[in-house]
Formats: sequence, structure tokens, C-alpha cells
Amino acid sequence: MKIGIFADAHDHLDHIKKAVDVFNAAGCELVVFAGDLVSSFAVPPLRALNCPIIASFGDNEGNKTGVTAGFKILGEIGEPPFGFRTKDGVRILVTHMLRSLRGAEGDFDVCIFAHTHKPEITRDEWGRLYINPGETSGWSYRKPSVAILETEPLEARIIRLDDAAEDFSGTIGTDETSGEVGRE
Repeated sequence: MKIGIFADAHDHLDHIKKAVDVFNAAGCELVVFAGDLVSSFAVPPLRALNCPIIASFGDNEGNKTGVTAGFKILGEIGEPPFGFRTKDGVRILVTHMLRSLRGAEGDFDVCIFAHTHKPEITRDEWGRLYINPGETSGWSYRKPSVAILETEPLEARIIRLDDAAEDFSGTIGTDETSGEVGRE
């Protein structure tokens, strides 16, 4: 299963549209958003997705009521952290800030987080995959990005939105990121 991942959009409508284009071109069956869409006017571009979306609120949502209403026709949105299981059985945990998982219990295969605006893909000592897609907005670091997760085999890659016009079958725009899990 192919899953698109993005976060920290911060109302950057052009980059939200680019992210949607990347996910549709890649043939994503699901998209996960890890927080900080911010305003309800950032929801309409997501209507162009060819698949459902599951989303988490972040720490900068300015209009949760409006965003929630907009998501009723798109998919689900909720307070982090929360988990779900994909149709092929992969257990995914979603949060905005990784520190919100301190003391949390439960098994998972993938943790999707954001907040730092820095793309990162790592594995912990148990082999669990941690994915931060970076900032879709590009406001902080001028390197807007998203991620694509493949559930079989379980691996992910970062895609820079400014490189996203390339072919999605290879390693386009891939930014090999690694490091320790848990930095915030």
C-alpha cells in the first residue's frame, strides 16, 4: 500500500496543491496529515485528492471548527496522538509533536510526526519506522517536502516539492535523512 504523508502546511495553498499532485501522481491509496494545516481555507485544495485522508491537528490550528467541518467530506481529523491499522495490517501512530508520545503504550510499526519542519526518516532499535515529512509550506527552511510510505516492503522516502515534476517510479527528489528518533 502506498501512503502519502505531509505536515506543517501553514496555509501555503500552492504547496498544498503540489502535495496533492504528488500524491495523486504516485497513486497513493491513503494520505496522512500530521498537523498544522492552520485555517479552513487550506482544506479545499485537498478535495482534489484521489484517495481518503486521515489527519491530526497540530499546535497552530487557528480554526479547528472550520477545518473539522471541511474534513467531513474528505476523511477524518482528530487530536493527536492516535493510531490506526492500514488495510494490509500495518499499525500507524500519528502525532504532531513526538514528545506527546512520552509514556504512551501500545504497539506500532510506523510513527508519523511533524512539528520540527525538518524531514527525517529513521528506525528505532525495534525496527519501527519514524517519519517526519518535513514542512509542506517551506516557510521556515525553504525546502518544502512530503513523504511517501510503502507498506510492503516497509520503507519511506522524502520528496522535495520543488523536484516533484519528475517520474515517481524512481528516487526523485529523495532526500536521504537519518538521525536519532526523538529530536524536537
